[in-house]
Amino acid sequence: MTAPEFSRVVDRRHLPAAPLRLAAEEAERKALAGRFGLVSIGRLEAEVSLEADGEAVDAQGTFSADIVQACAVTGDDLPVTIAEPISLRFVPEAVVEEEEVELEEEDLDEIPYYGTAFDLGEAIAQSLALAIDPYATGPDAERVRREKGLAGEAASGPFAALAALKDSKT
Repeated sequence: MTAPEFSRVVDRRHLPAAPLRLAAEEAERKALAGRFGLVSIGRLEAEVSLEADGEAVDAQGTFSADIVQACAVTGDDLPVTIAEPISLRFVPEAVVEEEEVELEEEDLDEIPYYGTAFDLGEAIAQSLALAIDPYATGPDAERVRREKGLAGEAASGPFAALAALKDSKT
């Protein structure tokens, strides 16, 4: 397993009182852009407060990023600014003995860690990946759709053939 591109390991035994400020360096942003299929990441920053809850650690804060991704229709560079809240819970790894585990809503943002430390940077990177719109489109998308005959659901959906038959009879 390769090391995370944006690794910021925090030991739960030595949590800072003030919020942590994290910023990805140029090489880290470049590696993350490759991992997430982006043209580039110009900025990735986070401010996170950490609070112990027994052996678990709650992380609350925000992250923001300036990315450039390809338009889903034209392939043109599309600059996007992302700003999202973060609410994560780092929990000690639990041994799962059941074959099937039912997760509750509050379990979904729990991130297991091993030993006494967790990687806050990797959690921020994964949060960025979830915030990226994989179908983002730029200003020329509609024009290109029309030129290529991809005018939308009404023109290509299940009733398009029926509409074409109706138009040919009139």
